[in-house]
Amino acid sequence: MTMNTAELAEAVASSQGLTKAAARELVDAVFNAIVEAATKGEEISLNAFGKFKVKDTPAREGRNPSTGAVIAIAASRKLTFAPAKAVKDKING
Repeated sequence: MTMNTAELAEAVASSQGLTKAAARELVDAVFNAIVEAATKGEEISLNAFGKFKVKDTPAREGRNPSTGAVIAIAASRKLTFAPAKAVKDKING
């Protein structure tokens, strides 16, 4: 099962006594703040939840699976998430 943004906003709305529209604005604002900080290369640390961190992936060679030809894979940056111990413990029971 997958929770989408609308469902997350609905859960926030019901738990906080907000309208769905107000909760959606808050959810969007949180995600936008995370993206803005990550774009600047900042680490986002949320106590009792986890850390978002930008990692650099170096350029490398790969293979086209259908032809076997060698291809160049460009360097890139990716956003990673490491859950906090409390989150891991709750997920694992």
